[in-house]
Amino acid sequence: MATTLTPTTGVAVVLLLLFSLLTHHATSHPSDSLVSDLSALQSQSPNGVIHLTDALLRRILSLPTPRPFHFIIFFDAHHLHSKAELSLPALKSEFSLVSSSFQTNNPNQPPPLFFFEIEFQESQSSFAVFGINSIPHIRLIPPSAVDPKTDSIQMDASDFSRLADSMAEFIESRAKLTVGPIVRPPIVSQKQIFMIVVVILISIPFFVKRLISGNTILHDKNIWMAGAIFVYFFSVSGAMFNIIRKMPMFLVDRQDPNKLVFFYQGSGMQLGAEGFSIGFLYTIVGLLLALVTHLLVRLRNRNVQRLVMIVVLFVSFWAVRKVVLLDNWKTGYRIHAYWPSSW
Repeated sequence: MATTLTPTTGVAVVLLLLFSLLTHHATSHPSDSLVSDLSALQSQSPNGVIHLTDALLRRILSLPTPRPFHFIIFFDAHHLHSKAELSLPALKSEFSLVSSSFQTNNPNQPPPLFFFEIEFQESQSSFAVFGINSIPHIRLIPPSAVDPKTDSIQMDASDFSRLADSMAEFIESRAKLTVGPIVRPPIVSQKQIFMIVVVILISIPFFVKRLISGNTILHDKNIWMAGAIFVYFFSVSGAMFNIIRKMPMFLVDRQDPNKLVFFYQGSGMQLGAEGFSIGFLYTIVGLLLALVTHLLVRLRNRNVQRLVMIVVLFVSFWAVRKVVLLDNWKTGYRIHAYWPSSW
């Protein structure tokens, strides 16, 4: 049986539809729209880092707490990229690497963490909101943060030593989120590997010909001597430790950002500069020992031998003393010379 729609019923239906639309609009959370916009900006970025502006930051901070996400900010200044001691381009690249690794390792879940980078000359007011007075600087803002200056979590300057790994550990420890392993791009691309293989295959006949005739760098004693010195320096300078731990050459002083720290007091950490300094001192002693045992013994003039020997002993004593003093300063242990009681 057909139902007749009266004017009163039609008005009631229209009012019901309008009421449902208004109710849906009122119940929709403002953070849903922002999360959708941030996700879109994140997908447009090649490494997942969103460029933060003053307007976007105000929109994020205007959301009621707790927000549905954490966000972390890398504070940048393009006019300071030329200062090598700050290493801003390298730190920014490592920050982007953490962001892309987070997206790669967590592809099937909504983004509980957004990565931002902000530039000083474009957004000076945002720097003032966080109270930033020195860079490099990284801040993690938890969902419950109300005041960005006091409620955000700053990453210590000493934690920059291991670059992307330190940043990932900072996020995992403070935000309780899993970043996962850092996915680094290959050093050599497949195209470059193919070109290297082609060059090697072409050069093999020429190398074999020179090898048979004894005219290669492998037959040059100077190459072997230089290689031995390099291996010796590489061994005594702790270069392998620096490579494995990704230790920087120096750090920026926490108390004075304009001051650099080349020697770190503490046995658990070694900077690249102090390792190279110790390696240089050890190499001097090793070369002087080789000079005495291979060249000095061939001299016929005894006076020259005595003079060179005195200089070698003096320089070697000075170098070893510097190494011992640095070890005492770093570890706190003292090495005392042994003197017989009869003396």
